Amino acid sequence: MAERNTPWTADDVANRFEDAAATARRLPSANVQGYFNAWPTIVRCQWEMLATDERVVCRFPPSPKDVEDMLEVMLWVQWLEVEQRHLVWMRAKRYGWREIAIRFACCTKTAQRHWQQALQLMVDRLNESLLTRQDTRR
Repeated sequence: MAERNTPWTADDVANRFEDAAATARRLPSANVQGYFNAWPTIVRCQWEMLATDERVVCRFPPSPKDVEDMLEVMLWVQWLEVEQRHLVWMRAKRYGWREIAIRFACCTKTAQRHWQQALQLMVDRLNESLLTRQDTRR
């Protein structure tokens, strides 16, 4: 966690959530221990590989700083209610407002207001902890 001396804004928090979602996508997949595949590897010709729907996705693993920032954001999520968590993460994953509104059974403006309220709640808590940290230094 990096030391921060400036007050948090809703845009800062939203950007941190987007970065955390991007970092989570770049993490390696979690495989269940103890299971394995007994089937032999099928070697396909070039023309057979072109016809498959499988895409090989090459993602570079996130840096330790990115993972640490993501874990810090995960701690912030605990300040929210469950529905607010879903809303904030859906927006961080860049879902459209229409899809979010359908998920929460409300209109898009209401979903935007709820998202802004959730971000403002986190901004208030972060700025409060920033002020207490600065007061203890004096």
